Amino acid sequence: MASAVILADGDFPRKPYPRYLLDSADFVVVCDGALRRWARAVPGRRPDAVVGDMDSLPAALRRRYADILHPEAEQDTNDLSKALRHLRAHGPEVSEIHILGATGKREDHTVGNLSLLMEYARQYGLTGLSAPSLDMVSDYTTAFAVTDTCTLAVGEDRSFSLLSPDNSLRIQSQGLVWPTDGVVFDNWWKATLNRADAPVVTLTFSHPSLALVILS
Repeated sequence: MASAVILADGDFPRKPYPRYLLDSADFVVVCDGALRRWARAVPGRRPDAVVGDMDSLPAALRRRYADILHPEAEQDTNDLSKALRHLRAHGPEVSEIHILGATGKREDHTVGNLSLLMEYARQYGLTGLSAPSLDMVSDYTTAFAVTDTCTLAVGEDRSFSLLSPDNSLRIQSQGLVWPTDGVVFDNWWKATLNRADAPVVTLTFSHPSLALVILS
């Protein structure tokens, strides 16, 4: 089984862990807006595919990477979603997918891309726990979706935030400094900025739903 990276056009990864994921990935899909930074930062490797509407690519890069460009003109989804669709349709069988460069630069893009992790769990069954697993990694955090009761080996003293768009969902927790048992998820801040006080955190869902875990 292989690992795959999707590189979006947010902040380019600099720290060792996301750079390791990028450098060691077996298959890389680059969103078109991120290709200029890729060409400067990773000069010794070509991505396997460049996906997007190509409206932000200069002519020189279009010529240089013409054989791996995969234009998608539809505007109902963003380039990150187009890249994931391409990977699922044309990439190798993978055990893990890491999205890099999806945060930073613009807060609206950051919030939108983080929420897409839950949408991908709904559409494709891709979570931080399934096979293949899907997460979003930056220089500061790792985020992934969960959809039901789960046990997470996060490490003691790890910063832990939990978000959900479902205000009918109740999540009991074990292993967090501040239990989430009474939290009503009617706004995104409600269970953020928590911390693990045990190596393992258990989340018990009142019913299958969507939630986002952000670790730092």
